[in-house]
Amino acid sequence: MTTWRMPIEGHEQERLWLAWPTSGYTLGDTEAEAEEARTTWAAVANAASEHEPVTVVVNPGDEPIAARYLSAQIERITAPLNDAWMRDIGPSFVVGDDGRLGAANFVFNGWGGQEWAQWNHDQHIGRIVAEAAGAELIDSEMTNEGGGIQVDGTGRVVITKTVQLDPGRNPGWTQEQVEAELARTIGATSALWLPRGLTRDHDTFGTRGHSDILAAFTSPDLLLMHRQDAESHPDHVIARTNRDVADRYRDDTSANFEIIDLPAPETLRDDEGFVDYSYINHVVINGAVLACAFDDPADDRALAILREVYPGREVIGLDARPLFARGGGIHCITQQQPKTR
Repeated sequence: MTTWRMPIEGHEQERLWLAWPTSGYTLGDTEAEAEEARTTWAAVANAASEHEPVTVVVNPGDEPIAARYLSAQIERITAPLNDAWMRDIGPSFVVGDDGRLGAANFVFNGWGGQEWAQWNHDQHIGRIVAEAAGAELIDSEMTNEGGGIQVDGTGRVVITKTVQLDPGRNPGWTQEQVEAELARTIGATSALWLPRGLTRDHDTFGTRGHSDILAAFTSPDLLLMHRQDAESHPDHVIARTNRDVADRYRDDTSANFEIIDLPAPETLRDDEGFVDYSYINHVVINGAVLACAFDDPADDRALAILREVYPGREVIGLDARPLFARGGGIHCITQQQPKTR
């Protein structure tokens, strides 16, 4: 039986996958909102295509629209879509101990059956992308999204109690059951359970606590964690609690990785309330890092930190405000496919 392992994001990649915004709240209700969504998704895809192959899944009928925005070197395949958050609707790619490419295909049910979400098409994207990539499908009965798991490539995984133990996702599941399934599908041998996600991520269009906005392993030796310095922001306490939990986990497991705080932007609110802007939600690709920027005084400091922790990679800041306004960030709309031998 093949043993599967999910490589760290900085592992050499075969390509990056995205989905094209087609309908619903992500595309928006007005032409201006649709233009903003398409321009933002295209900016990420086009920037990535300068460093590695990129494939974008496009809803039938949207091919001419996507072609106007996407670089000609970007491959496009057609499949029915509800939404465009490839990290969550696509597969989580893994590598077998025999060198084969695998694809963990978790159940997707609209982030725990959110009232506004539709997933009759998106629930099939994991299989469709896996087949297009030539990966062996590893089906799972656990409801989970790629944004809910952050790995170090050696077996550690960062997850949250509000996602994997969400009654809307996995009613009745225990932590032990979740860990066992993550061991089978992505090779997780040790789980850092954070209590919950950021405040905005628990609002209407949130995920209820994805870890890819809270923490990211830049290497097996270094974990970046979101920090909110403003005491007036409710995430100040949440981020501090998560950091305390991570510190205890490190002590309890005798792990030797360093934890570095990545402070949040100075912007605290938008028209909807407290923001969940986070520099953690970047994606690592071949030779580069596509990082969230917010036209904020803290952008330069955050990008400088990312350059330090990803030596040898170009750090590219892209305006992520349109993504966060729709419930996610750059990491959320991308999914990396690792190279195999």
